Amino acid sequence: MKQTVKNKGISELILIFWAGGAALLSYSLVYALRKPYTAASFEGWDFWGIDYKVAVTTIQILGYLVAKFFGIKLISELKREKRFRFFVSSAVLAEFALLLFGLLEAPYNALAMFLNGLSLGCMWGIIFSFIEGRKITDMLASLLGVSMVFSSGLAKSFGLYVINDLGIAPFWMPALIGIVALPLLIFMGYMLKCLPHPTDEDIQLRNERVVLDHKGRMALFRKYAPILSLLFIGNFLLLVLRDIKEDFLVNILDMKGQSSWLFAQVDTVVTLIILGIFGLFIFFRSNIKALMCLMMLVVTGCLTMTYVSANYETLNLSPVAWLFVQSLSLYIAYLTFQTIFFDRFIACFKIKGNVGFFIAIIDFIGYVGTVSLLSIKEMFKVDLEWFALFNKMAMTVGVLGTVIFTLAGLLIYRRYQMMNGKKEKQNIEDCVMDSQYGLI
Repeated sequence: MKQTVKNKGISELILIFWAGGAALLSYSLVYALRKPYTAASFEGWDFWGIDYKVAVTTIQILGYLVAKFFGIKLISELKREKRFRFFVSSAVLAEFALLLFGLLEAPYNALAMFLNGLSLGCMWGIIFSFIEGRKITDMLASLLGVSMVFSSGLAKSFGLYVINDLGIAPFWMPALIGIVALPLLIFMGYMLKCLPHPTDEDIQLRNERVVLDHKGRMALFRKYAPILSLLFIGNFLLLVLRDIKEDFLVNILDMKGQSSWLFAQVDTVVTLIILGIFGLFIFFRSNIKALMCLMMLVVTGCLTMTYVSANYETLNLSPVAWLFVQSLSLYIAYLTFQTIFFDRFIACFKIKGNVGFFIAIIDFIGYVGTVSLLSIKEMFKVDLEWFALFNKMAMTVGVLGTVIFTLAGLLIYRRYQMMNGKKEKQNIEDCVMDSQYGLI
C-alpha cells in the first residue's frame, strides 16, 4: 500500500514537471513572438499623425481582440485532437507577421502587427486546455500563469539587449527573437499534446471538461449572470491596467542608466513569490475554500495597489521598489482569474464546460478597454505623463476592484450555500421516501 502511494506521488511529480514545464515555457515563448517590440520606443516615427508606439500597440491589440472574440466559440468547441495543429499554425503565422514588420517600409509595417495579434490571441486558451481539469491543475496553472509575469520582463530585456548590445534595428529585433523562439515553441506544443488524459480521480475532483456549444454557453452565463458580470467587470479593469504597464513600461519608468535586464530581474522575483502562493492551493481539496481564499488574495492585491498609488510621494519608494510592489499586487489579482479561479469554479459548481470559455470572454472584454483607452488618447491628442497616469489608474482600479471582487465573493459563497441546501433537502426527502417503502 505504501509503495503504491509512493509510486503515485512520483508519477504526479513527474507530471507536474512535464506538463507544468511545457506550459510555462510555451507561453514564455509566445511572449517572445508577441512582446519584444515593447522594448523599443520608436522615437521620431508616427503612423499618419498617431504616435507610432501607440499605433503598433493598438493595431496588435486589435488583432488580439478579434482573435479573442472568435476564441469564445473556437476554444469552447475545439476538440482535443485538433489543438496541436491549431497551436503550430498560430505560432508560424505570428513569426511570418514579424518578418513582414521588418520587411515592410515604416510606418506601414505597423499593419503587420494586426496579423501577429490575430494569430496569438487564442494561444493562452489552447495551452490551458491541455492542463485543465486535473487534481494538480492548480500547480500547472500557476506555472503557466507566472510565465506571463516572467516572460513579460524577459521579452523586454531581450529586446533591449538585441537593440543596444547587438545593434539590430528596432524593426527587425522582434523577428530575430521570434525566429529563435519558434522551433522551441512548436516542440513545447508537442510535449503538451503528448500529455495523458485526466484520470478518473481527476474527473471526480475537478469535473469532466467538455466542449461547450452556443446554447450551452448562453445557458451557463444566464445561470451565473450576477457573479460572472461582476467578475468580467473587475477583470476588464485589471487587464487594461496590466496592458498599460506591459506595453508602456519603458515610458512609465526612466530606463537611462539602468540595466537592460532590470525588468527580467524584478519580474523573476515576482514570479517566484506568486508561484509559491498559488502552488499552496494544490493542498485545498475543498473547492469553495479555495475560491474564498483566492478572492481574499485578489482583494488584498487591489488594496495594496490603492495604498501604494495614493501614498507614493509619502512612501518615497525607489522606481525599482515601486515597480516590484505594483507588479506583485497587480499580477496576484490578474493571474488568479487567468489560472486557478475558473478551474475551481467549474469544479465547485459541477459545471459542464471548460476554462477556455471564461478566459476568452474576460480577455475579450479587457482588450476592448485597452483599445478604447489608447484610441481616446490619440483622438483627443492627450499628452500623457505615463507614470502619473499609471499611478492614478492603479489607485482607481484598486478601489473599484476591492468593491467588485468583495461582492462577487459574497455571491459565490451564497450560491454555494444555496446549492448545498438544496442537496441536503433532497437527501432528506430521499430518506423519507426510502423509510416509507421500507428501504432503510
